[in-house]
Amino acid sequence: MGDTLEFNEIYQEVKGSWNDGRLRFSKQNVVYKSSKTGKVDSISAGDLNLAQWRRVCLGHGIKLGTSTGNVYKYDGFRDTDFEKISEFFKTNYKLELTEKDMCVKGWNWGTAKFSGPLLSFDVNDNSAFEIPLSNVSQCATGKNEVTLEFHQNDDTEVSLMEVRFYVPPNQTDERSDPVEAFAQNVLSKADVIQATGDAVCIFKELQCLTPRGRYDIRIYPTFLHLHGKTFDYKIPYPPVLRLFLLPHKDQRQMFFVISLDPPIKQGQTRYHFLILLFSKEEDINLTLNMSEEDVERRFEGKLSKNMSGSLYEMVSRVMKALVNRKITVPGNFQGHSGTQCITCSYKASSGLLYPLERGFIYVHKPPVHLRFEEISCVNFARGTTTTRSFDFEIETKQGNQYTFSSIEREEYGKLFDFVNAKKLNIKNRGFKEKKGMKGKIDEYSDSDEDKHDAYLERMKAEGKIREEGNDSDESDGESDESFNPGEEEDDIAEEYDSNASASSSSEEGEGSEDEGAKKKKAKKVKVVKERKERKPRKEKKQKDTGGPKRPMSAYMLWLNSNRERIRSENPGISITGISKRAGEMWRELGKDDKEVWEAKAGEAKKQYDLAKKEYKESGGGATSSSKKDNKKSAVKKETKRKSSGGDKDRDRGGGNDSFKSKEFIETSESSSDSDRKSKSKKKKKESEEEEEEEEEAMSTPASSEPESD
Repeated sequence: MGDTLEFNEIYQEVKGSWNDGRLRFSKQNVVYKSSKTGKVDSISAGDLNLAQWRRVCLGHGIKLGTSTGNVYKYDGFRDTDFEKISEFFKTNYKLELTEKDMCVKGWNWGTAKFSGPLLSFDVNDNSAFEIPLSNVSQCATGKNEVTLEFHQNDDTEVSLMEVRFYVPPNQTDERSDPVEAFAQNVLSKADVIQATGDAVCIFKELQCLTPRGRYDIRIYPTFLHLHGKTFDYKIPYPPVLRLFLLPHKDQRQMFFVISLDPPIKQGQTRYHFLILLFSKEEDINLTLNMSEEDVERRFEGKLSKNMSGSLYEMVSRVMKALVNRKITVPGNFQGHSGTQCITCSYKASSGLLYPLERGFIYVHKPPVHLRFEEISCVNFARGTTTTRSFDFEIETKQGNQYTFSSIEREEYGKLFDFVNAKKLNIKNRGFKEKKGMKGKIDEYSDSDEDKHDAYLERMKAEGKIREEGNDSDESDGESDESFNPGEEEDDIAEEYDSNASASSSSEEGEGSEDEGAKKKKAKKVKVVKERKERKPRKEKKQKDTGGPKRPMSAYMLWLNSNRERIRSENPGISITGISKRAGEMWRELGKDDKEVWEAKAGEAKKQYDLAKKEYKESGGGATSSSKKDNKKSAVKKETKRKSSGGDKDRDRGGGNDSFKSKEFIETSESSSDSDRKSKSKKKKKESEEEEEEEEEAMSTPASSEPESD
């Protein structure tokens, strides 16, 4: 047997919800890491004094007890894991893993036992259920009853609200009240915040972004009290997961972020993060409401009775000592502007994205913290509104997607190198290699290789097109720079005139203005790319409605016969869900079963070929095509006649097209006029040819035409 045992998909019950994670037994300790929050529980091997193997709802579970009175329960083991875990405990922990049965009789009369942080209700020395006293939010007593109320968890579909215990009166000792004794045992371990004693220190009028407002923060030994004008919040220290100290982009302010699980609540609103904003210039002299001996004994040199410095440093230092968590700061990342954050937008609000050593955090509305280990892939997407920005998309392993938009284009290289250095999977890299070769692509290649970067290639191509456009308008740019109102008339004319021979310098006023406008139009035409000649459209095949229907494939035959079965096995399934489930079942179908349906499809194909052959021999399909050709030719003749009539009217009327002003006649004719003339000549020729054809048709003798009834 090795030095460690590792198990995946092990569940821990947290206030009524099951959180999965990974459990590892080693010689030194037992470590459990939650997949949801990333929180790590570590139990030293020397502290273990209880190990029980129990049959629970999720297979089998282990209950571990420590010498300090803490109890840890982990579920999700298989029946076959008992032997190797038992042997590992005997060898490394010198502890026997005992099997303990649970009571499943359903009796509601038993014995209540308080063992550490658990209240166990036993029936015939077997535990029927256990209540973690840390989940209790309130304890009320009656004449012979004790009522326990519980903290609610938003992640659970069904929550336990309260449990009532009937406590019979004590017949032997009338002086002691068993109800009060029961309630005191519950309250000693319950998570009921009681503000007893004085606060360690108080910070007045701190600006809080989430929840919004200014609050007085009173720091007690076991909890944090936020006192505002409208609301008060009491936050115990165990729910605090992480502390962040983040510099603002303006380098004059600091964010202090407290991550909470479970969150604090105000009505239906949940606050998973507490965000404080400080000015770097604000200083404070802080005196703790404790004696120097108590400070030294309690905080072991982390704090002193009298401290002074920046306000954000004092708050973060006190919180670190009381919560006993490390403070996370930005790593080595530096953006284009030299700061450690990136300006972007998430949903409808603008904020700051901080790339950390082990994740990303966005502040502030709403705050988002994403750890690298829960990120499935990232994607660099083109901005929807402008090419001067791009979007950064993060997809988690749970299927959630976070899009941070409106990031400046200059930040792209820095962010791409950071993501590449952290070895995160980039979704839109390497498309060219995928098309060109079938071999395996190195997803962790060097960030300097631009060929792996699809977005960077697009940005370069757009830059080249923009440069070509600027080169073609170079004469416009030069004239704008050289234009001065005080210069001579010849210089002003050169601003608009790229072809000196085309205009006479003697004529000024309205004529020169018209020429300038025409020249500008001619220059704009140069920038426009030449259009390629379109290929003639292929005529659509006319569907023959009278012919035999095409046969179904083997999969469609199988789907038609199994559709009702899929719908009955999955009540409420959508149409797309049926197709998805059918595709999975077809892939899992055996080769022999598939051959049966393929044989049916082959038989249907033979029948279709035979029916189609008979249909063609009987003359089906030919008449419809001939009718279609006759219809097309008739439509063409009508359109020709209409166009010739319209040209004649236009030639007769003349209209304003033939009129030219004096200024227009003196200048050289534009290409558009010449094109219009050539088109009108062509139309005249076509109309004359059609008139000749009609005259010939009228002059032909009647005997040459077929007789009609």
